[in-house]
Amino acid sequence: QLVHKTMATSVLRFLGPRGGASALASSATHRCATASYRPINNAATKAISANNLLLQSCSSRFFSSSEDLDAVKRRNIGISAHIDSGKTTLTERILFYTGRIKAIHDVRGKDGVGAKMDSMDLEREKGITIQSAATFCRWKDSHVNIIDTPGHVDFTIEVERALRVLDGGILVLCGVSGVQSQSLTVDRQMKRYNVPRLAFINKLDRQGSNPTKVINDLRNQLKLNASQVQIPIGLEDNHLGVVDLIKNKSYTFDGERGETIVEGEVPDDMKDMVEEKRMELIEKLADVDDEIGELFLMEEEPTEDQLKEAIRRQTIACKFVPVFMGSAFKNKGVQPLLDGVLDYLPEPSEKANYALDRSKDEAEVQVSCSKDDPLLALAFKLEETQFGQLTYMRIYQGMLKKGNQIHNVNDGKKIKLARIVRMHSNDMEEIDEAHAG
Repeated sequence: QLVHKTMATSVLRFLGPRGGASALASSATHRCATASYRPINNAATKAISANNLLLQSCSSRFFSSSEDLDAVKRRNIGISAHIDSGKTTLTERILFYTGRIKAIHDVRGKDGVGAKMDSMDLEREKGITIQSAATFCRWKDSHVNIIDTPGHVDFTIEVERALRVLDGGILVLCGVSGVQSQSLTVDRQMKRYNVPRLAFINKLDRQGSNPTKVINDLRNQLKLNASQVQIPIGLEDNHLGVVDLIKNKSYTFDGERGETIVEGEVPDDMKDMVEEKRMELIEKLADVDDEIGELFLMEEEPTEDQLKEAIRRQTIACKFVPVFMGSAFKNKGVQPLLDGVLDYLPEPSEKANYALDRSKDEAEVQVSCSKDDPLLALAFKLEETQFGQLTYMRIYQGMLKKGNQIHNVNDGKKIKLARIVRMHSNDMEEIDEAHAG
């Protein structure tokens, strides 16, 4: 559902990531020409095409930007899981540690406030997420856009349209229950759109938590090449923190809300387990990465940088899933997970998105993700608010500026952008421009 602005008429069909579902077809033309479209009867897109728009810039003003926007690192991630695995609780902690919110509130809204991402009264009353909510934050030197998705099967279309526009995801799993029915559905959706993911085993403070069982579920039920990059320090009531297998360091979380990270040496009684799990991690990487495989065959120990680079390469290629540990409710393991998002999930420019040029026998056209190219944008969700219709957009190429005219190729109308906002759950922050990524 991307539109490509060229000097001559071209017909594009958006594929997204390789293997992703195709969408509507459109004739995208130069701004002086007339645009038209013809829908494709494709079963894979019927459920989502009603909420999509095709947008094309009818102005060259989006090129004017003095800010070096490309210098900012970006991550676009979604948090998905089975019901009650702790998605919204995890998002609440991420917002707190990144400074977006000043206090942590309970998901069920018992304190009269409720979690930031559950803005509907019904969500706070029932303690569930009904509609996906978007927010953004900064962690270290990176800008992170986050979509918190529902877990119930009734709202699975919210997960579908979110994953379609995201560059990476966090698959949250309960440390007691492991892989559950909706975990299988989310996994299928991530594979459909080739979304690289991290796994986060949550609720390790609960009675009966067993991360080894959960990792075996990932390998056997979801058929993922998954291996842990951390091991927990204690389980259930004794869960204190994690040991990083790559750095060989322990991390515990002090302070009222776990905001103080204490780095230390690996406990003596865990050194054998750390060595065993680190070797398991190297073996799993060696199965898919040539560089680590060669070092493994030569019986050489990879360095920390070599391991990180290999994990990043294979995670982006969807051939490996690093597994993180913690307990979001007890404020443990969230900051290292954020570090993992920056270390292992892709930049928007590293995720290949494609369109098909039907005027050239459906030749593939790769989207450039450059702010200096013509605008390509996808409106993936519409929402009625007290201020009117709110359109959620993902910009794949070019730049959008307030005052621009864009072209809705579904109905052929030109629309002037009076407002552009960034969403923080149900709060809006006015911005003047947005660019690719």
